[in-house]
Amino acid sequence: MRISTGQMFHQNTTNILKKQSDTNQILDHLSTGKKINTAGDDPVGAIVADNLKQQNNLVNQYIKNVDYATNRLSIAESKLGSAETLVTTMRDQFLRGANGSLSSVERQMVADEMRASLDELISIANTRDESGNYLFAGFKTNEQPFAFDNNGEVMYSGDSGVRQSVVAQGITVGSNIPGDLAFMNSPNPLGDYGVNYLSGQQGDFTLTSAKITNPAAHIEDTYTVNFVANGANIDVEVFDSSGTLTTTIANFDPATPISVNGIDITLDGNPTAGDSFTIEPQENISILDSLNQAIALLESPDSINTPDGKSKLAQLLNNIDSGQNQVSIARGVSGNSLKALESISVNHGEEQLINNSALSTLEDLDIAEAISEFEKLQLSLNAVSSVFGKVGSLSLFDYI
Repeated sequence: MRISTGQMFHQNTTNILKKQSDTNQILDHLSTGKKINTAGDDPVGAIVADNLKQQNNLVNQYIKNVDYATNRLSIAESKLGSAETLVTTMRDQFLRGANGSLSSVERQMVADEMRASLDELISIANTRDESGNYLFAGFKTNEQPFAFDNNGEVMYSGDSGVRQSVVAQGITVGSNIPGDLAFMNSPNPLGDYGVNYLSGQQGDFTLTSAKITNPAAHIEDTYTVNFVANGANIDVEVFDSSGTLTTTIANFDPATPISVNGIDITLDGNPTAGDSFTIEPQENISILDSLNQAIALLESPDSINTPDGKSKLAQLLNNIDSGQNQVSIARGVSGNSLKALESISVNHGEEQLINNSALSTLEDLDIAEAISEFEKLQLSLNAVSSVFGKVGSLSLFDYI
C-alpha cells in the first residue's frame, strides 16, 4: 500500500504527540502522588472519590460540633461537681450551727462561713465559658442568670433552653445544662405545697407531706391550719386566703391526714392548742433559697431552739437534701452526654479511617509502577522521535 508523504508525517506527528501527552500525564501523577487528578483520569473513580471527600467534610464538621459540646459539658460537669461538694459542706455547717450548745456569737460565725460558701455557690452558678457566655443561663447566655432580689431571695433570669449540637446524622446532644434544672427546680420533699411554721408554736411537730390527692376537688390557695382546744381534745380549723373557714376536723388524730379541698396534709409529732401553720402551692424548691433560709435561721439565735425553729430546721434539711440531689442529677445529665459524645467521637474516627482508606485505594499512586511506566514511555518517545527524524530527512535527491 502506498503511503503519501503527508499521511506519514501526520501519523508520526500524532504518535509523537500522544506519547508526549502520556508522558506529561505520568509526570502530573508523579508530582501529585495521585492517580486521579481530573475526572478524565477515571470518571467513575473521580465520582466515588468526590463522594468520599464530601462525607469526610461532613464528618469533620460533626467532630467540631462534638469538640464544642464536649468542652462546654466538661466545664459544666466540673462546676456542678464543685457545687455538689460545696452544698455538702454547707449542710454540715448548718448542722453544726444548729447545735444548741453554741452561743449566739459562735452561731453567727457559722452563719458567716455559710454566707461566704453561698456566695461561692452563686459564683459557680454564674460561671462563664471562654467566650464570656454564661454557662447555666439556658438560651440567655448574655444575661447573668443568678442574683439576689430586694427581698434577699435568689432570682433566676435565665430560661430552660438547651442548645442542641448536631453530632451525627440524625443525632443531637444538649451542649449545656440550664440553671433552673441544676439549682432551682428540685422537687419539694413535701409534695405539692410548702409549709411556713408560725412563731408561737408550742407543740413538737413537722409536716411530712402536703400533696394533692384529689385533683377534681383541689382548689389552689394559701391555707392556714389552726389547732383549737376542745376540752381534752384538739380540733382543726382550716381557713383559705380570704379568711373563710373551709374545713373543720373534730378530735384531731395526728395519725390521720388533714384533708382540705383535695389536699392531704400529714404531720409527724403532736401539735398543741394554739399552734398554727400555713401552706402554699410549691412544686419545686431552690437549693440556693434553701441555703439562704438556713443562714437566716442561724442568724436568728432566739428562734433556732424554739419549737417552730426546730420544725423549720427539719424542713430545711429535707429541702437541702432535695436540692443537693437535684445538683447531682444535673451533673449526671452532663456526664451521660459526655459519655455519648465520647462514643460518637470514636465512631467518627472509625468512619474517617474507612473513608481515607477507600480514598487511598482510589487515588494514591503506585510510585514504582508509575516511574517504570514513565521510563517506558520516555524510551518509546525517544525511539519514535529518532526514527521519524531519520525517515523524515530522506530525499530522492540523496540517491540520484
